[in-house]
Amino acid sequence: MNETIHLEPLCDRETTVTPIAARTAEVKAEARRLGFDLVGIAPATPPPHADALEPWLAAGNAGELGYLARNAAQRGDPQLVVAGARSIISLGLHYRRAEPDPTEWNDPARGQISRYAWGPDYHDVVLPTLRQLQSWLEAQIGRAAIGRSYVDTGPVLERPIGVAAGLGFQGKNTLLIHPRQGSWFVIGEIIVDVQLTYDVPLTTGGCGSCQRCQVACPTQAFAGPYVLDARRCISYLTIELKGPIPHPLRPLIGNHIFGCDVCQEVCPWNRKFGLFTHEAAFETAAGAPAPLLLDLIALTDEQFRERFRGSPIKRAKRRGLLRNVAVALGNWGSSAAVPALSAALGDHELLIRGHAAWALGQIGGSVACMALKQRSAVEADPWVQAELTLALDRLQGQHV
Repeated sequence: MNETIHLEPLCDRETTVTPIAARTAEVKAEARRLGFDLVGIAPATPPPHADALEPWLAAGNAGELGYLARNAAQRGDPQLVVAGARSIISLGLHYRRAEPDPTEWNDPARGQISRYAWGPDYHDVVLPTLRQLQSWLEAQIGRAAIGRSYVDTGPVLERPIGVAAGLGFQGKNTLLIHPRQGSWFVIGEIIVDVQLTYDVPLTTGGCGSCQRCQVACPTQAFAGPYVLDARRCISYLTIELKGPIPHPLRPLIGNHIFGCDVCQEVCPWNRKFGLFTHEAAFETAAGAPAPLLLDLIALTDEQFRERFRGSPIKRAKRRGLLRNVAVALGNWGSSAAVPALSAALGDHELLIRGHAAWALGQIGGSVACMALKQRSAVEADPWVQAELTLALDRLQGQHV
């Protein structure tokens, strides 16, 4: 197992240990005993750069992530989440199990899945452990209901809180990066009304003049350093977006079918210091990193539920995942995908039908053209019909 480096707060080095400092040390020791790789304490005050949220939302960068706007005030003030909050215990747990087989990972006939989704849903792993730590602290102080635990589902600004708690610095790719552990970790926090000793932000690390993530992003989703336009982010497009993927972005997605790790893959901090997980629950499922696209496009509703039971991929639902798979098949461009895509033109989900039409238009050929014409003659949905027409226009423009 890789060695985990923990940066202790300056107050932990004081010769006189106060009751608050002693309790803080016990909290951190228990967190590490429970398996967390990173733990720090931040004050329950507006985190750094909380005032940047409103302008970011106003610029439309959140896309369809409406919940960010609905609870923007809470995100900027932990006191609105937990009345009387005094401390935030910020924790990190590494999730990267192994690197993918490069032969499979770079095969356009296979889809790329973000590393965090190679195994079980991390919410199901991290949240119970957070609550276990909270229950332990409640037992220590003899009082219940001291706060609330969250794993990226609550109204909190997790990464800025992590910065305040000394877990790392926020990179130009907007992710929380630890200078000796990288960024392959999920974050959780417990907001409590208990006074603990606060850590200080790290004084090491930073991106300097590096722009690798900005340059490498396939869809150019960064409006600038530290500013992500979610509407162009592959993770947003393949997971959070519920409707059609915009036409100009489809070719740029390549074979990403659930999430994207490019900005982490190219990050020098990850290349040099990125750690692997010790958490057994994050074991990679067989074939999870790069499944065959033709296997996925044929999944029925029942097969989807069975295959991705307990997986984060459930969030995209079958219609979202197969939408993404259809785009990846179109980008692959192989005639081997035409029969499966032709069958998908009759799927009960219009989102899948429309993107299958686009993919057939990308691949081309007489068989694809015939399938599009046959579906166009019976298609009732206006949006799908428009996709069929665009695909046929593309092929007929190529004199199929």
